[in-house]
Amino acid sequence: MDGGKPRHFLRDDDLSPAEQADVLDLADAMKADRFGYRPLEGPRTVAVLFDKPSLRTRVSFAVGIAELGGQPLVIDAQGTHFGRGETVEDATRVLGRQVAAIAWRTFGQDRIEAMASVSPVPVINALTDSFHPCQVLADLQTVRAAHGRLAGLTLAFLGDGSSNMAHSYLLGGATAGMRVRIGAPERYRPDPAIMAAAAQIAARTGGAVEYHADPKAACVGADVLATDVWASMGQEDQEAERLAVLSSYGADDSYRLDEPKLALAAPGAVVLHCLPAHRGLEITAEVLDGPASVVWDEAENRLHAQKALLAWLLERTR
Repeated sequence: MDGGKPRHFLRDDDLSPAEQADVLDLADAMKADRFGYRPLEGPRTVAVLFDKPSLRTRVSFAVGIAELGGQPLVIDAQGTHFGRGETVEDATRVLGRQVAAIAWRTFGQDRIEAMASVSPVPVINALTDSFHPCQVLADLQTVRAAHGRLAGLTLAFLGDGSSNMAHSYLLGGATAGMRVRIGAPERYRPDPAIMAAAAQIAARTGGAVEYHADPKAACVGADVLATDVWASMGQEDQEAERLAVLSSYGADDSYRLDEPKLALAAPGAVVLHCLPAHRGLEITAEVLDGPASVVWDEAENRLHAQKALLAWLLERTR
């Protein structure tokens, strides 16, 4: 135990390789015995805050907290004094005296870091513009179920390499000992600092991180192919430009995850998409709905991975 000092999960590398494996093991156990773990019995309350719209995050956290024996307190932040200029730190000091943990889906990473800096309870990043670590925990659980392992596998992500999903795949995949390839246009390369941090982790775990401007090169021999929307929330004004850049590579290709790219992957490769998906843009319907797709398992595993993460963090904050 840490004598009451909270453990937070703000980005994927907040967990060591061993800790990540522990959380994934617990997620598998909770999936196998869905109602057998009740660490929030009482009930204890967990606040789940939203600055952005949500379906999967809102549902999985609310259901998961209830299944752990707790009370989910779901708050749309614009209906609070957050929307009228109250500081993150002041709001956190109020929440932290009344709830067992806080999950927040917000914009800048600096906001959730400010929350964690004063919070007496665990803070979980439920999505920021920089990272989506809860999603990648669920993705790793899904890949491990499909392939029986993580270390040594190659995961290729196609699309916006500067996105929160690409950044979390780099850090989370490297922590798991995977080879992570980002296939993205030069304009949307990953943040160099995150690439460097992931490379340092990979050097210790036996993984690797790579950037490819050529989307097909990223896919060759991959065990996992992943993608995400090309224009995320808050990027609506860039949508036309992003679609134009990501829809073309050379004379006859794009960064779309389609059947020709899937054919380049290793036998038994699986396909991930964190959803919502735009069929025909970043992924074709044939791939999303095809036999390689594990996206519905992936969506369900948000529930199990987040339950495990929450229980794991609370155990270390008593």
